[in-house]
Amino acid sequence: MDVKPARAAGAGLLLAAAIQIVPAGSWLPGPRRRWLPGLAGLGDPGHVALTLDDGPDPASTPLFLDALDRLGVRATFFLLGARARQFPSLTREISSRGHETAVHGWAHSWPWLTPWRDRHELARATEAVQDATGTAPEWYRPPFGVLTATRWHAARHAGLRPVLWSAWARDWPPDATAESVTAIALGQLHGGATLLLHDSDHAATPDCWRATLAALPTLVTACRASGWQVGPLSEHGLTTADVAARAPIHA
Repeated sequence: MDVKPARAAGAGLLLAAAIQIVPAGSWLPGPRRRWLPGLAGLGDPGHVALTLDDGPDPASTPLFLDALDRLGVRATFFLLGARARQFPSLTREISSRGHETAVHGWAHSWPWLTPWRDRHELARATEAVQDATGTAPEWYRPPFGVLTATRWHAARHAGLRPVLWSAWARDWPPDATAESVTAIALGQLHGGATLLLHDSDHAATPDCWRATLAALPTLVTACRASGWQVGPLSEHGLTTADVAARAPIHA
């Protein structure tokens, strides 16, 4: 039996897997901060980018909008396309109240094994956000922070710039509290950071957003006390050197 073709096929599969999977390692804090600071959301040292994932949710997002109004802060909301399509008026309200709308995928799912499916779903999500707000979104954050090669390519086709985060608050477990969210976030925050929070339920932990909402005033106050402005990614001064270009590409 000639094993050479089988070995060649196996090597080809390993190479294809590496091309697909290696970019997904960018979710790890060390590699993305060292090699891809823009993808990690590292921007202006005098600014902290406030980002909120998984909405819009009619039960929770309006409360965040009211809290942000009281704090005088604008944020970037990474929206799921299916929810933006389901709640277009709420999606439009996020934008009309001065916040930046971005894309978090169509649904909160793991990457598809077929590149065309990733491209199709991201295009649908981008269209849903733009239809509701009248503004083309600029940013894309993949669910779970898993930025595979096909997701990166799909983002470029949709004219989106991928960005992850450089600080989070672990605000999704069932035991999260305002105190734990605050402590974890402040332990990671620094000037130039992009902070990941959630304004919606996690599927396994209903009402987990309440801890985040309660922690929000303390987090904003602490940032300001450190001399950092708080605002959306559009004001964060991210470099474009290591993120996908804004202009769409064509196969």
